[in-house]
Amino acid sequence: MVHTGYNPALVALSIGISIFASYTALDLGARIRGPVPGAQWPWIAGAALAMGGGIWSMHFVGMLAFEMGLPAAYDIGLTLLSLLIAVAFTGGAFLWVAYQGEGLAGLLIAGPLMGLGVAAMHYTGMAALQIPGRLAYSAAVVALSVAIAVTAATAALWLAFRQHGVWQKLAAASIMGLAVAGMHYTGMAAATITASEAGAHAAHAGLVPQRQENLALYVAGATFLILFLAMLASSIDQQRVQRELLASEARFRAAVQAVRGVLWTNDATGRMLGDQPGWSAITGQARGAYQGFGWADAVHPDDRQESVDRWNETVRARRTFVHEHRVRCHDGTWRHFAIRAVPVLDDRGEVREWVGVHTDITEQRQAEADLRESNEEIQRYAYIVSHDLRSPLVNVMGFTSELEATRVEIRAALGGHPQAERIDADFGEALGFIKAAVNRMEGLIAAILKLSREGRRQFMPEPLDMTALLRSVVDAQRHQVEAAGATVTIADDLPSIVADRLAVEQIFGNLLDNAIKYLDPARPGRVTVTARPAGARGVCFSVTDNGRGIAERDHGRVFELFRRSGAQDRPGEGIGLAHVKALIRSFGGRIDITSKLGEGTTFNVTLPHGASTAVFEDREPAPLAAE
Repeated sequence: MVHTGYNPALVALSIGISIFASYTALDLGARIRGPVPGAQWPWIAGAALAMGGGIWSMHFVGMLAFEMGLPAAYDIGLTLLSLLIAVAFTGGAFLWVAYQGEGLAGLLIAGPLMGLGVAAMHYTGMAALQIPGRLAYSAAVVALSVAIAVTAATAALWLAFRQHGVWQKLAAASIMGLAVAGMHYTGMAAATITASEAGAHAAHAGLVPQRQENLALYVAGATFLILFLAMLASSIDQQRVQRELLASEARFRAAVQAVRGVLWTNDATGRMLGDQPGWSAITGQARGAYQGFGWADAVHPDDRQESVDRWNETVRARRTFVHEHRVRCHDGTWRHFAIRAVPVLDDRGEVREWVGVHTDITEQRQAEADLRESNEEIQRYAYIVSHDLRSPLVNVMGFTSELEATRVEIRAALGGHPQAERIDADFGEALGFIKAAVNRMEGLIAAILKLSREGRRQFMPEPLDMTALLRSVVDAQRHQVEAAGATVTIADDLPSIVADRLAVEQIFGNLLDNAIKYLDPARPGRVTVTARPAGARGVCFSVTDNGRGIAERDHGRVFELFRRSGAQDRPGEGIGLAHVKALIRSFGGRIDITSKLGEGTTFNVTLPHGASTAVFEDREPAPLAAE
């Protein structure tokens, strides 16, 4: 048996190659599933070349460091085959993880694949060794070296997709490089060399060819050059990614400014940390003042506690934060802001930070307040005008009744007059015109009064079983339904909502009454009521009939006051749909129509769903002016 040893310098060089190759492979591997989209195959190929080639180079230099006192040569074919095995198995492992994910299942396949490839590379490289002697292995140590290779490869892949910082990457590369070198030298320890007679003679000569050291330096130099070029390419790509991220950040900040917003960030626990230039700009608070929950000091005292409570509740629930409050600006004025914040998650699904935007909606709220005041003024004006018009109208109606009562006396006074019959007929006709005009005027005034009262109406929201409620509405109109020979179907699965019962009955009572009233007598009438979700917080009820239909030009007009569409052969004043639309608006909902003349009509009523319907409760926005 030949006594062996190692050249310390070449051993150190092989370990250095292993660590440098590991660092390069980790850097390239991290880009395979990086945050910036792009082609993956160049990084897979680069990582495979760096890892496989680096391990092979480490192995080859380690072989050259092996001193056994025998002349040694290498079979070129087997040596190149060992390099090919290392690169192919490493590339296959990276490819598997890239497309199957770096989860436990993916690593348990890719890691052993790479480890077995490394072991195959090592022992193929050992087979390329040509010496005047015999090479034998210890099966137990060989098995240990394979186990080290599999473990090291699995750890390498795990680290490749999880480390981010430079120091983390250096530490990971050092661990991985030492593990790879450990596998190599464990594998070398499994080998026992017995010199032949010629080899023994050569061993006594004790000559180690100088060319082996030179060859080690050539291999190491070529390896470092390849790895350096790979790192250079990685650095260039990193600069490209940085430019794209900076451009993306600039676009994001421009978008925030375009919506008159102020960007801020909080940590995962909801505390404001670090520099917040946007928040400082609007509030004038210094960093020390807004840190933690100090930002709440800039919130209006009436809004402060609710804002903090809702924010803490949102952070615990990890949902989107939507809120409004007033903020004291740096000039001492109070501005109204709408806030929207979302959690940013890391790779593990944990909240990394919160990103929010304060949008100044002071002018919008002021305009809404002005509009509400204007509407209230119009409603008061309509109420006063219609109320005042009723007084003279009552007088007109009273005098008309008196004229009708004196008609008999006039007829008697004209007895014997040749034109008595004509005068009486004209008198009666004039009275008829006056009464019709008075009735018409009374109806219009009543409609205006009704709508003006709706503006001041106080709703009482309550949970409503819509199927039961609408069936009761249909029962109340049973006589009209039977007279029309129609069928009214209310779906069994209508969702419940929270709303004012009387108002909902008025809405759907009007729609069902219209649907029955304007059915086409040429075919059996059918009216159905169904529902479907409308967004996260709404429900759309559809009232569909197969009646006359409404011409497209009248789709918008039917909701106008005193407007009617189609043949005027049914009683009505043209206020029903206007009333329906006003009620739905009061609920924060909307109504639209789809109809085709001669085929039928569908009215879609979208109402808030569940507790959100409680807009009628005290949900008035906070006043604009601070007390």
